[in-house]
Amino acid sequence: MVYVIIAFLYAAIWLYLLMGGADFGAGIIELFSRHEGKKQTRQLTYQAIGPVWEANHMWLIIVIVILFVGYPIMYSVLSIHLHIPLVIMLLGIIARGTAFIFRHYDAVEDRLQSVYNHIFVYSSFITPLFLGIIAGSVIGGKIDTKADTFEAAYILPWYNWFSFAVGIFTVCICGFLAAIYLIGEASKMEEKQHFMKKARIFNLATVIAGLGVFFAAYYENEAFIAAFTGSMLSLTALLLASIALALLWYYLKKKHAILIRMLAGFQVTMILLAVGVIYFPDFIMLQNEANISLIESATNSNTINALGWSLLIGGLFILPSLGYLLYSFQKNPLDERREIIQH
Repeated sequence: MVYVIIAFLYAAIWLYLLMGGADFGAGIIELFSRHEGKKQTRQLTYQAIGPVWEANHMWLIIVIVILFVGYPIMYSVLSIHLHIPLVIMLLGIIARGTAFIFRHYDAVEDRLQSVYNHIFVYSSFITPLFLGIIAGSVIGGKIDTKADTFEAAYILPWYNWFSFAVGIFTVCICGFLAAIYLIGEASKMEEKQHFMKKARIFNLATVIAGLGVFFAAYYENEAFIAAFTGSMLSLTALLLASIALALLWYYLKKKHAILIRMLAGFQVTMILLAVGVIYFPDFIMLQNEANISLIESATNSNTINALGWSLLIGGLFILPSLGYLLYSFQKNPLDERREIIQH
């Protein structure tokens, strides 16, 4: 049953980056757009993610529940040594959600709309930045559970070039995913051209940021470089991601909305796979200590079995419901009215 839980854990991380990443990316695109581009992004964001944006955080909640219930040692290490970036990320989620609601549903339009807009776009940048910083800290090998100073215990594990490089890389991925997703949502050719341009910019930024991760790893985390280059599966996944990148640039010109979404999702999946297989079954890399394994650090078998069955049964109800939710809000209201008239 422990492998079922591990599968749910990695699936939740993957889905949160794909779906939540596109959600955060809409705000990132708005942040780096001119005035008219901001307006286009804002309107399309309301249409595309407005009804379902909160559902994306379900995947993050699943990750937290799995770690809290099934891996208390991991949960303790993360919540203690990475509590600063975790708090910043959670505050970003709260600020972003609050600003999104107020700027969209506020009954009075006044100067506060500008405040809501600024909170939304900057928290959309900060949240995935610190999500990536946390991910970089988990694999960076700088967490020292025996640290005897505040700086060594709570600052150095995440305040380093490698973690920040992974954070910037995560921001670029989110912006790229959002741009690809919004191309298919745009109805006007002018809007499509705008998001196609953004997709190319963020795709290029993702490649540069990815190289930055390797440079940072070479500078201060040589274990990552050695593990990555020593894994044939990681190198193969990186090669497939590169092929998907070339195909994506080609089909961007052809304006195949569904195909470029699939290629973007595949590219991000391969990147996650390339990193995920390096240390498995280890999940948290520690400094000068044994790493924390997903198999060895699991709690007692009774709790693991109960958690595994809960995830399996819950998945039977949640996943179809979420799929229908996404489907129902993607339907064009005009098409629905036509269907009603026809029947």
